[in-house]
Amino acid sequence: MSPHTEALRDQACLIVHGPDQPGLVAAVTALIARNAGNIVTLDQYSDNPEGGAFFQRVVFHRPDLAAAIPEIEADLDKTLTPYGMQWALTDQSIPKRMAVLASTSDHCLLELLWRHRRGELPVTIPMVISNHTNTAEDVRSFGIPFFHVHSQGPDKTEAEAKILELLKGNVDFVVLARYMQIISEDFLDQVGVPVINIHHSFLPAFIGAAPYRKAKERGVKLIGATSHYVTKDLDEGPIIEQDVARVNHTMTAADLQARGAYVERAVLSRAVQWHAEDRVIQHGNHTIVF
Repeated sequence: MSPHTEALRDQACLIVHGPDQPGLVAAVTALIARNAGNIVTLDQYSDNPEGGAFFQRVVFHRPDLAAAIPEIEADLDKTLTPYGMQWALTDQSIPKRMAVLASTSDHCLLELLWRHRRGELPVTIPMVISNHTNTAEDVRSFGIPFFHVHSQGPDKTEAEAKILELLKGNVDFVVLARYMQIISEDFLDQVGVPVINIHHSFLPAFIGAAPYRKAKERGVKLIGATSHYVTKDLDEGPIIEQDVARVNHTMTAADLQARGAYVERAVLSRAVQWHAEDRVIQHGNHTIVF
């Protein structure tokens, strides 16, 4: 067990969301108390106290948590169902399994692998899958399995089938670390886990190839990056994190791209960490991040 995992032993994270109404906080805290839990952190938000939606994240410590989880879940179901609330309970000492899909650009991929090795990301990485082989040696140097799945041309059916075969039952979420392939709606339906993407924030102004060259020609003063959940609507899923950096007239298109890569690494790492720590609640086409 890693030092990070050991520090989270017997810690649970409870996510609750649904229609806002009086008594929710009291109901949740009383439930934790009667199940011998001690609250470590509690965050909550209501988008409208009169008929709006309520969101809550509670981390609590409970000795012998693993053995107690079935009893706590039964109590949650009994207590929160009358309120019409949705909930999820996770053992924080069990890291989520994260697969990474990449192409030729390695900056986001290597940032995730480096942060994982340093213990900064509470995940395991069972595999990296790429439609190119240029990152294979680097990935394997981290002790992580690398799989090459060729994907070219408009028909991605065979490639997606191979990727799904690798992923099914082996991962809790997938990260597209500059994976330059369009993900089909059928793939998203079958993969059955959240998929997180990262891209520059020029969309939709500078769509397609060479966005940094187009941005330079336009004379932009800000560049940025966006990380979001992937949906059937390309690049329009719920946003997890964004950031920007200032640029100026002296910078070349290559300078802009290098600055953009720096922002992309930071934004994706934060989005992955927050998802892995159960800090993100999806609500329609946006997110609440605690």
